Amino acid sequence: MGGSGMAQAGRGGAWFILAAAILWGTTGTSQALAPVGANPMTIGALRLAVGGLALLLLAVARGGFTKGMRWPLIPTLCAGGCIASYQLTFFAAVKTTGVAVGTMVGIGSSPVMAGILAFLVLGERPGRRWAGATALAVAGCSLLLATGGEVSVNPLGIALALGAGLSYAAYTLAIKTLLAGRSPDAVIAVAFCLGALLLAPLLVGADLSWIPSVRGAVVVLHLGLIATALSYRLFARGLQTVPVASAVTLSLAEPLTATILGVTVVGERLTLTSLGGILLIFGGLALLAVGPRNRSGRP
Repeated sequence: MGGSGMAQAGRGGAWFILAAAILWGTTGTSQALAPVGANPMTIGALRLAVGGLALLLLAVARGGFTKGMRWPLIPTLCAGGCIASYQLTFFAAVKTTGVAVGTMVGIGSSPVMAGILAFLVLGERPGRRWAGATALAVAGCSLLLATGGEVSVNPLGIALALGAGLSYAAYTLAIKTLLAGRSPDAVIAVAFCLGALLLAPLLVGADLSWIPSVRGAVVVLHLGLIATALSYRLFARGLQTVPVASAVTLSLAEPLTATILGVTVVGERLTLTSLGGILLIFGGLALLAVGPRNRSGRP
């Protein structure tokens, strides 16, 4: 494939990742609409269980598992383990040091960690475009979260949030590694089923009485089928052509979507500061998604 074709494929992959991040951005609103009795840890475990099962059924139906397919132990365990650890560390960070600081440190550190890991493991060099886009997007996230209530800094919470950022970067890298010679459907299914098995003990003894209600069922199905199965299938397709560091930066569309939904659905107020944050994130994402034109003038 020539340079123009590769650039076109990369931009196509970028749109897949942006679509996935937009779906991830609906999770906060879904959890806010969950019935009384639902807690974040239980919701996270149910999300992986429903999403993992749906992805597994889809992969089997589409023939994603071919005879003799090999699964390298370390990347496979890393993908499933880091998906599970992200759920635990992120929710624990938010509980320990607050939503604003926990979210900002977790989300803001992941692109930087992804760039470092991708360089060390895969030899990917993110480049100046990634650095500029990451700086804009992280600054935008900072402005969005600066209006999110009282700020409280707890060293343990910061450490947990950094662990969440590292977990996200690590499982993205592991999935990228597993995609070589394997179906995206199969890779995502294996990773999420493994993550769901690791979090299954959280459901033992948990209050699940809210699930049979209409609202509870809708929340679980949305989180599992739309915000996990569909979104991560799109994410895997995008990762086939997009570098790890750029993919994690593009996924910062998630807090952007969450903010917009908070205003339009939940009724939160959009301040001048948060509007500035939205514009900065849009600028950073556009810088990566649109890409430069070549000398012939074609995108």
